[in-house]
Amino acid sequence: MGRGDNRQTPKMRRKRSQKKLKARTKRKIGAAKAAAAKPAAAPAPAKKKG
Repeated sequence: MGRGDNRQTPKMRRKRSQKKLKARTKRKIGAAKAAAAKPAAAPAPAKKKG
């Protein structure tokens, strides 16, 4: 690793890939929660009106 050598260390590579993975799973969980909340919330008001 000389001067101006911008190569990533294995540790940093692990850290960054882990961060990306966690962000991906977080987005997936968020999307799943939104999808689960919509069907659960939609039928309830319809039943009350009827």
